[in-house]
Amino acid sequence: MKKILVVDDEPGLRQSLGLLLSDAGYAVTAESDGRKALERALAEPFDLVLCDVRMPEMDGLTFLRAYRSRGGVALVIMMSAYGGEDAALAAMKEGAYDYLPKPFRPDEVVLTLRKAEERERLGRDVAGLRAQLATGPAERGLVVESRPMRAALDLVARVAEHNTTVLITGESGTGKEVIARAIHRASPRAARPFVGINCAAIPESLLESELFGHVRGAFTGASADKAGLFDQADGGTLLLDEIGELPVGLQAKLLRVLQEGEIRRVGDQKTRRVDVRVLAATARDLAAEAVAGRFREDLFYRINVVTIELPPLRERAEDIAPLARHFVARLAQRFGRSLALSDAAVAWLEQQEWRGNVRELENAIERAVVLTDRDALEPNDFVHAPRTTHHAPARGEVTLSDIVEAAERDAIAAALGAVGGNRREAAKRLGVSLRTLFYKMSRYGLD
Repeated sequence: MKKILVVDDEPGLRQSLGLLLSDAGYAVTAESDGRKALERALAEPFDLVLCDVRMPEMDGLTFLRAYRSRGGVALVIMMSAYGGEDAALAAMKEGAYDYLPKPFRPDEVVLTLRKAEERERLGRDVAGLRAQLATGPAERGLVVESRPMRAALDLVARVAEHNTTVLITGESGTGKEVIARAIHRASPRAARPFVGINCAAIPESLLESELFGHVRGAFTGASADKAGLFDQADGGTLLLDEIGELPVGLQAKLLRVLQEGEIRRVGDQKTRRVDVRVLAATARDLAAEAVAGRFREDLFYRINVVTIELPPLRERAEDIAPLARHFVARLAQRFGRSLALSDAAVAWLEQQEWRGNVRELENAIERAVVLTDRDALEPNDFVHAPRTTHHAPARGEVTLSDIVEAAERDAIAAALGAVGGNRREAAKRLGVSLRTLFYKMSRYGLD
């Protein structure tokens, strides 16, 4: 049972809070002035302190300052009927977790305490994950040696515990979703859902319903109410991947959600509040898109609070070898085989451009592992991997199928480059469906 200390000079409020919090499952202790409360808070192990600002003998902010300076670690929530926003800011600066303006509803008090408990519970996990991120964790895409990626991971560790919108930029395959998941796992929202959506992969006609949900009868086929991704991510994190592909009409609705914290399901007349941290990712230059009028400038500035830029793999060649060895070790465990990379194979991998970045490297290694019976991979085991440089080809015969696949891959890469990564435009230029394009991009490590 959590122990809470209530500090307030009003007997009626102390009594009502005592009853309320006891019913909510807390062990409640009450004091009427700050001096007595300070000595008690330092002598007994409390989990939470609920303290009024205006009191005789010692006011609440003085109590808070003294409590923190003498090593008090309980989460402190301040209460007051005076001062408004200025008092709240002053309390936060002194180390308060939250501020409750009087009068307040009973459910407000309990909800605030529950949030404080959650923060306390996740505190150790956050510290542990921050330390892990700072040293480069061995997980998919987060094996790093290069200085640019270490700088990116340091930024991840610093922004994770704040409820800040983060824009993650980088070419396709550089690991933007991996970084987003790392931010979520290192945040106070780690115990809540992480939900991701690729804004380019959903038809425009369905995207609004996917994001915000719909009510029954909103359109043909809407036979029941459906929760959107914002509902599913409530309390957690929502990743909007390829946000640059979001239609302009939906950009305005997203901006409203970010500003107001409210969504409206398609066909509904009412709004509903959601508590979602939004992370955005893009391979496009959103600043240039905003200047060109293809992306709302106000939305760009709203999501671009903190930017984490992931460099392409070709600009951090020192990461290729540790990434490759990590992928091989993971595949060895997955397939139950003894696997390794020869020095020659590592050297060959380091010579490639890897235009599909980390994802292409991972796919090439898995393809080689599947197609060879050897325990130690050699350069010619990668003959089926798309070659992306003009270095001497690996030993081994190249089939007509290899040539066709390489040409197809180059054509897709060229089309994507010509339209700034816009999948829909690239599909039109190539004369294929969007679904076919996504399949081919995944196959060739371009997704």
